[in-house]
Amino acid sequence: MKIFIQNMVSLRCKMMVKSEMKKMGLPYSSVELGEVEMDDQISDSARQKLKVELQKSGLIIMDDKNAMIIEKIINIIVEMVHYSDAMPKVNFSTALSEKLNKDYHKLAEIFSKTKGITIEHFIILHKVERVKELIIYDELNITEIAFKMHYSSVAHLSNQFKQVTGLTPTFFKQLIKRNRTNLEDL
Repeated sequence: MKIFIQNMVSLRCKMMVKSEMKKMGLPYSSVELGEVEMDDQISDSARQKLKVELQKSGLIIMDDKNAMIIEKIINIIVEMVHYSDAMPKVNFSTALSEKLNKDYHKLAEIFSKTKGITIEHFIILHKVERVKELIIYDELNITEIAFKMHYSSVAHLSNQFKQVTGLTPTFFKQLIKRNRTNLEDL
C-alpha cells in the first residue's frame, strides 16, 4: 500500500516521516520523496492519526488523484534537478512520462491547470535554483555548471538565469562574494 504525501521535498521531510512511522509502530518498506510504501494496510484511525501528526510539520496525506499526480511530478523534478548528480539521458518530458507511465501532454495539462505554471517553467525555476546553489558553493565555474546542468551552452544558462533572476550568473557570483564577510572581520 502506498501513501502519498504533499510537500515532502527534502531529506529532512523523509527523516521526519520515518520518525513518525516508527513512533506509531507502522511498518513500512520505503520512504521516498512524496510517498511511503507500507508493508501492510493501515486502519482508518491510524491513517487519520498519521495525517494529524504529519500536518503539524506541513506535510499532507493526499487522497485526490490529480493532487497525487502533481506531487509525483514535483518530486521527480526535485529529485532529478537537486538530488541527482547525473541529469537524465532523456529529456524531462520523456522521463516524467516513463516514470509515471502516463502521457506527457495529459500530465502537463493537469499540472498547468492546478499549479498555474507549465512543467517546463517549473523545471527552469528549479534548475536556476540549483545553479544558484552551485555558484554559492564556488566549486565549479560557470562553464562546468552549464555542463553539469545539461545546458546546451553557457549563453543558454545565462539567458535562463537572467530571465528568472534579473541577474547574470557572473554578477550573481560577484554579489555573493561581496556580501560574504570573513569570521575574522566580524
